[in-house]
Amino acid sequence: MNAATTPAYGVPTGGYRPLRFPARTWSDALRRALRHLVRGVSQPREDLPVAPDAPAVPADLGEPGIDELYAHRRLPLVRLALLLVDDLPTAEDVVQDVFAALYRRHGEQLTGLDNPDAYLRTSVVNTSRSVLRRRRTVRAHVPEREGHAPSAEEPVLLREEHGEVIAALHRLTRRQREVLVLRYWSHLSEAQIADTLGLSRGAVKSTASRALTALRRELEASS
Repeated sequence: MNAATTPAYGVPTGGYRPLRFPARTWSDALRRALRHLVRGVSQPREDLPVAPDAPAVPADLGEPGIDELYAHRRLPLVRLALLLVDDLPTAEDVVQDVFAALYRRHGEQLTGLDNPDAYLRTSVVNTSRSVLRRRRTVRAHVPEREGHAPSAEEPVLLREEHGEVIAALHRLTRRQREVLVLRYWSHLSEAQIADTLGLSRGAVKSTASRALTALRRELEASS
């Protein structure tokens, strides 16, 4: 295959070995990998209540309290946190901390909280950032052990080709990773991402464009 040849999934190889997964675009490759990563995350740990995997709080619940919100939003939030912090136990801790802070601030009936979903998304992003900052600080002072073994979940959650995409995603900058996860996993609009991350819509658009370019470059370099 020469440099002018274009594979069936629409990405010119430019002399690189084409990726194995049949994605039509780089953003589609990312969507597939994100879905594959969280597919196995279906049950919380044994010390947490079992929550159904519902996309949103049903409208017939009226004004949901924190118990209803936890039951219907916990699992999607754990999946979001997993894509930001890169391991399931930490992602579960992030979401637990977010709900604990929500309860302390707004009480059982969420008094004074107009948009619980937006609040929870922003809190998960901010708490994930704090986790990553602490992790970098620890690694700066404590040498990482050699022969790091992957968690037990990794072989179940990822096939090799999807693992390449997720690994490339985590080599991007924090802001680029957050924008891509919120766009291609949470399906947020530019305006919603801007509100969640405290950016302008223009900054979200330019960051997403640069992030996809960087992701493509990372994947080509590793091919």
